[in-house]
Amino acid sequence: MKSLVFTLVLLAPLFLFSQSQDYDVSSYLTEGTKAPNTHYIGEAWLNAIIHDDPELGYNITKATFLANSTLDWHKHSSVQVLIIVDGEAYYQERGKEPVILKEGDIIKCEKETEHWHSSTKDKDVTYLAFYSGEKPTVWTEVLTQEYYDKVAKKLKSN
Repeated sequence: MKSLVFTLVLLAPLFLFSQSQDYDVSSYLTEGTKAPNTHYIGEAWLNAIIHDDPELGYNITKATFLANSTLDWHKHSSVQVLIIVDGEAYYQERGKEPVILKEGDIIKCEKETEHWHSSTKDKDVTYLAFYSGEKPTVWTEVLTQEYYDKVAKKLKSN
């Protein structure tokens, strides 16, 4: 009987303070779904963390690109913020030189600014993208493997 009382005393707080199921909790750590090869070359996974929430007003997507994967030139009708959470990425805006982004880097791309971003030649990248979902992404030009390889070579030599 003593052990039953002792067990109940130990377990009671767990039942009283356990997490409520009233919350919609998700995780950005899940891989997401493999993206179709529509506007990129290589392999990519997308996890729509928050999408089409009218109160929030913007989307959050986690994207993971394997090394040597490209993303086409595109633009958004809103500002886009990228937060690199793992790995390395190439990033370029039209008319500017490309750069390498690393874990911890945050970059803001102004609305209607044509740009591309992808993994580097040798490293995967995972980033969080914050942007408005009011209008779809406008894909403007295919980023060729040849152009991507030139960028990789140039940035590697710097």
